[in-house]
Amino acid sequence: MAITTAASRLGVSAFSDFKPLELRPNWNQDDAKAVINAVYRQILGNDYIMQSERLTATESLLGNGSITVRDFVRAVAKSELYKRKFLYDNFQTRVIELNFKHLLGRAPYDESEVIYHLDLYQNQGYETDIDSYIDSDEYEANFGENIVPYYRGFATQTQQKIAGFTRMFQLYRGYANSDRSQIAGKPSRLAKELAANSASAVIAPSGGTSGWAYRDSSKGVTPERTFRSSNKAGRVYRVEIAGMSLAGYPKVRRASRALMVPYEQLTPTLQRINKMGGKVASVTLA
Repeated sequence: MAITTAASRLGVSAFSDFKPLELRPNWNQDDAKAVINAVYRQILGNDYIMQSERLTATESLLGNGSITVRDFVRAVAKSELYKRKFLYDNFQTRVIELNFKHLLGRAPYDESEVIYHLDLYQNQGYETDIDSYIDSDEYEANFGENIVPYYRGFATQTQQKIAGFTRMFQLYRGYANSDRSQIAGKPSRLAKELAANSASAVIAPSGGTSGWAYRDSSKGVTPERTFRSSNKAGRVYRVEIAGMSLAGYPKVRRASRALMVPYEQLTPTLQRINKMGGKVASVTLA
């Protein structure tokens, strides 16, 4: 499925030539194992799964043809494993975002979708809400009984709103990233823009561009300088001065003097330079 010519820059190259994985007729056990692993990766948001956590009994049912891929997806999404990873410790709006991503392969299109699933969960319970995704016409049309759900939100296709494309980048943070290890933590990624009915800017996953793809931390704390202590005490700054106009200072157009100033003295030093008619050319961390 074609995404965009900027796929490599946006960190979604893995999906540029992606072909849906389907358990076709006359499949063998290797095919079944590949499908099982793909379901775990998709439904569990690329999170690591230990051998002891695997749904071995349900895997066996798929392996002997007793259930379909859709049945296996349903079992994983309703499992205690899924609930521990994504339900119990997350805000409900975040859970709904992840359900859309994991089960339908896209982001919510508008606030009404979120409200619908909130109401369904509160009035009829978790399992009924999960069934509503998997038994939907949308799921049937895109995945049917034997295709593993995938990230449809990156593809241009009919009946998909453009806003869904940009919102997928709020939910997807890189092929090596899991949905439980994102820097933004447990809060909803889309609540504000869904409420405002607005589209977000595309923020590429880290590694998808030449620089760091910045995202706010879960506590909203912005680091002031990478790999340095947030404690400014003890720091020394280099202050370059130009245009000193008092007697004894020649008038020059370029930086004519540099001072090494401790942080504690930075403000009074800048005030003194200003009183002396000087201009600060630059202030840098020494």
